[in-house]
Amino acid sequence: MKTAIIGGGAAGFFLAVSLKELVPAMQVTIMERSQRVLAKVEVSGGGRCNCTNSFQGVRDLAAVYPRGHRLMKRLFNVFDYKDAYRWFEDHGVPLTVQDDGCVFPQAQDSHAVINCFVSLARRYGVEICTSRKIQSLDEVSGYDFVAVTTGGSPKGEGLRWLAETGHEIEAPVPSLYSLRIADERITTLQGLVVDDSVVHLPGTKLRAEGALLLTHWGMSGPAVLKLTSYAARQLAENGYQGTLSVAWCRQTEQDIRAALYEASVREPQKLMTTFCPLGLPQRLWAYLLEKALGTRAQVRWTEMNKKDVNRLVNILMNDMYELAGRAPFKDEFVTCGGIALKAVNLSTLESRHVPGLYFAGEVLDVDGITGGFNFQAAWTMAAVVARSIAARV
Repeated sequence: MKTAIIGGGAAGFFLAVSLKELVPAMQVTIMERSQRVLAKVEVSGGGRCNCTNSFQGVRDLAAVYPRGHRLMKRLFNVFDYKDAYRWFEDHGVPLTVQDDGCVFPQAQDSHAVINCFVSLARRYGVEICTSRKIQSLDEVSGYDFVAVTTGGSPKGEGLRWLAETGHEIEAPVPSLYSLRIADERITTLQGLVVDDSVVHLPGTKLRAEGALLLTHWGMSGPAVLKLTSYAARQLAENGYQGTLSVAWCRQTEQDIRAALYEASVREPQKLMTTFCPLGLPQRLWAYLLEKALGTRAQVRWTEMNKKDVNRLVNILMNDMYELAGRAPFKDEFVTCGGIALKAVNLSTLESRHVPGLYFAGEVLDVDGITGGFNFQAAWTMAAVVARSIAARV
C-alpha cells in the first residue's frame, strides 16, 4: 500500500517516520513544493528549534491554543507533549527544558531535529520528492492514503484546491508577529527588554503577559507575539490599526505607589530620572517620566507631588500607543485559519468529504502561541494520522 504526504515540513516528516514504524511495508512518499525540506524547522527558535513545551502551569489549553484547544485536548489522549519528549529522546535527540518551559535539543541546534528526521526517513526508505507542487487530488490518485501537511497558507491560495473538493475553509490570517507603533519616540529605545509586562487591547479581554522587546519599528517579544495570536482575527479585521495598552510592570497600583513613596524617602535629593525603584531599564524610565510629567521629569524625588504620582502610576499601568500595522517584515511565524475542523473526523483527522484523505499540522485551523506549542500540535496530529492510517491497513 502507498501513502502520499503532501508537505515536507515538521508534521510531514514526523508522520512519515511514525507511519513507517507502525507499518514497515507501507510505501511512503513526501512531496514538498520547495527545493528544501524542513526549512521552517531550521530557522525556528532562532535556529535552535523550540520543539515542544513542558506545559508546566498550563491549566487550560485555550491559553496556549487560541484556536483548536478542544481538538488538542482530545488528541493529547493519544499522543501528548510527554510522548513527544520521549519520542525525540528515544530517537537520538536529547532534550533540555528551560525555566520558562520551552524545550530545545541539548545541542541547541535545529539540525539535531532535522538530521534525525532525514536520517530516519532514509533508513526507512521514505521517498522524498522536492519541487513537487500538488494542485489537485488527481495528481495523487494512485495512492491508497493521502495526508496534507502543507502548513499555513497566509493568502489562502494554497487551500483553493482543497476548497474545490468541498472542504470548508476558515479564512487564513497571520498570527504571532511584531507590531508597528506610530509613536516614533518609543522606537528610539530599540533593543531594550522589559522582562515582566502586560499588553492588551482596550475594550476587549485580550491580553498577554511576558517579556516585551522594543524595536526600531515598535514592539515585539513574547508578550506581543502572544497577544497577536489571541487577537489574530480581530487585528486583521481592523487592518492592524487601533490602540495598544502597555503595563510596564505587573505590580498592583498599591505596590507601585508604595515603591514611589519609598524612593522619595530613601533618595529625596536624587533626580527622579537617575533612579528607578521599579527595576525598569534606565532609558525607558527616563522616557516614561518625561511622557508622564513633561518638564517636571527633571525634579528631585522630594519635589514629587500627588499629581505627579497619579500621572506616573497611570503611565506605568496603562500606557497607550496607536498601532500602525504589523512589523515591516514578513516575520509572522504562524497562520490562523485553514481547513475548518468541521471538515474532518476529530478522532482520526480524516476528511469528511474525501475518504482516505487526512490533515495534520498548521493546514488545519489550529494554532498556538509562541513557546513550542505549534510544533507540539504538529507532532500530535501527525502521530494521530499515522495511527489512523495504520489502523486502516
